[in-house]
Amino acid sequence: MRYFFIEKPTISNTRTLITGSDEKHIRKVLRLKPGDMIGLYDGKGFEYHAEIVSFSPSGVEVSILNQSPAPPESPVKIVIAQGFLKERKMDELVRQLTELGVSKWIPFMAARTVPKPGKQQLLKRMERWEKISKQAIKQCERGLFLDIGETLSFEEALKAAHTCDLKIVFWEEESSLLNDRMGSLADKAIRSIFIMIGPEGGFTEQEIEHAKASGFMIAGMGPRILRAETATISACVLMQYLFGDMGKKS
Repeated sequence: MRYFFIEKPTISNTRTLITGSDEKHIRKVLRLKPGDMIGLYDGKGFEYHAEIVSFSPSGVEVSILNQSPAPPESPVKIVIAQGFLKERKMDELVRQLTELGVSKWIPFMAARTVPKPGKQQLLKRMERWEKISKQAIKQCERGLFLDIGETLSFEEALKAAHTCDLKIVFWEEESSLLNDRMGSLADKAIRSIFIMIGPEGGFTEQEIEHAKASGFMIAGMGPRILRAETATISACVLMQYLFGDMGKKS
């Protein structure tokens, strides 16, 4: 079944209207017709089975047949704080992290961040990222959007982690791997994880010392130097495997 995004407040008396890019996809790409069945996600934890009723200049009218909870989220809440990257790398990360079940994504400006967009540019990027997340939940059949936070400074990002059970900075110059540190977590219930990944130039030693003083664990990711965006995806998969829904936990 094909799934589309719908704003929950627009659903009234079991009828709703699909507009925008989804309408065009239904009409011109999939060439669906009245009577065809589709699925809908509202991005707030529910999915709907619906039937196409009619086409009009206003959009595609559908009838909601039933509502059910969307597939469950990961048992661990993962927050990724990402040092701002160049070009369109951030766009692709939003898509991938939505697919991987990350709860929240926070861009931040580190000492070695090269692109430093202004306020208006950031607002436009935020709108684009939210649109990408909406597209991604349809593809991966996830019930919730990726929560995209405002762009912070490095210090603000550290403070944002204060309520999480596990706080980790992955740093390419750290030789100790995460499994070397797992002993300290043996008796601790991990329900929320805050991960910080640096920009292309990595973190400075001063930033690492600041993170340590703020209670962060510092860990490496093996002998190879990973691109910043590769490190982010690797860290997310590792956490989902160890504590989430992508592996068997011991």
